[in-house]
Amino acid sequence: MRPFFVLGTRPEIVKLAPIIKECENRNIKCFLLHTGQHYSKFMSELFLKDLGLREPDRNLNIGSGTHGEQTAKALVGIEKELVKEKPDVVLVQGDTNAVLSAALASVKMGIPVAHVEAGLRSYDTRMPEEHNRRLTDHISSYLFAPTKQSAENLRKEDVWGKIFVTGNTVIDTLEERLPAARKRGLIIEDVKPNAFILLTLHRAENVDNKKTLSGLVDGLLQLETDIVFPAHPRTVARLDKFGLMEELQSRGTVHIIEPTGYLDFLALLDSCSYVLTDSGGIQEEVTAPTINKRVFVLRTSTERPEAVASGHASVVGVNPNEFPKAIQIAVRAGLNGKRSCPYGDGTASQKIVSILLDQLG
Repeated sequence: MRPFFVLGTRPEIVKLAPIIKECENRNIKCFLLHTGQHYSKFMSELFLKDLGLREPDRNLNIGSGTHGEQTAKALVGIEKELVKEKPDVVLVQGDTNAVLSAALASVKMGIPVAHVEAGLRSYDTRMPEEHNRRLTDHISSYLFAPTKQSAENLRKEDVWGKIFVTGNTVIDTLEERLPAARKRGLIIEDVKPNAFILLTLHRAENVDNKKTLSGLVDGLLQLETDIVFPAHPRTVARLDKFGLMEELQSRGTVHIIEPTGYLDFLALLDSCSYVLTDSGGIQEEVTAPTINKRVFVLRTSTERPEAVASGHASVVGVNPNEFPKAIQIAVRAGLNGKRSCPYGDGTASQKIVSILLDQLG
């Protein structure tokens, strides 16, 4: 088997890393293509290092741009590498523009696509990711669904590919790397363990709209608790553009830091009291047995209903008159509790490689 991995964003690196390592453990030679969508050191190089991955065989250096520009550049660049390498299968993860580009380039060349984390649905058509993941699912040959619910989503849509429930590889990575993260400790000295909120915020529907972002800033300040905010460059740019940065920092409770590497982020996740996010992956990470934290989702929908059902996640929206109160009520009621991880037992990567070997002979 000659697998061809397409990765570039932090979630893709985190979730494909254990599959790449499992292939290497079985002496399967992999080709790694980095799309270069996240082009800063903190967005990619540091994550590769923290996860123990080798340098990619090729980097397309796509960088930023419109959805059309990113998709087109990735489509052309990936196709050229596929012509050279002639792999047996192309593995993609999630729902980025490059995922869709890789899937399109592959199927047009008759190369089967394996979609890791298939079947997620938010049913929110405002999200570009929703269209990317739906289209990719419908042209993939092998669909690795993280849960029974995501597999059922695929069956309802009558996808052509073969569906397998494997668990989510993010749990594999987190459980394997958390001990190393705990040895590092916190990278910020201004807060105490278990006495701060961890915040991430980057989705276009939240940060590109001045009214929405202003409301989020207002609501965050109402919480009156130390907040550690590893801020995405896109979000920093919008806060500056809309004149909101000074307001966010006015009370001294919001500690804005640069995006962190994977291990430093895990240390923050492990030490916070709870999480505020609009990220999808973090909704999964908090469910890991060794983390087991509450997360409040600053969105109006989620493609991770399993995290809601398990009691880890609560979708609180973006209305500053509502979401701070919902969070405060939950905090007063208590955040601790017995909750089961809905995303598997940390062996998803082993299952995926075994399935591919069996299917590809």
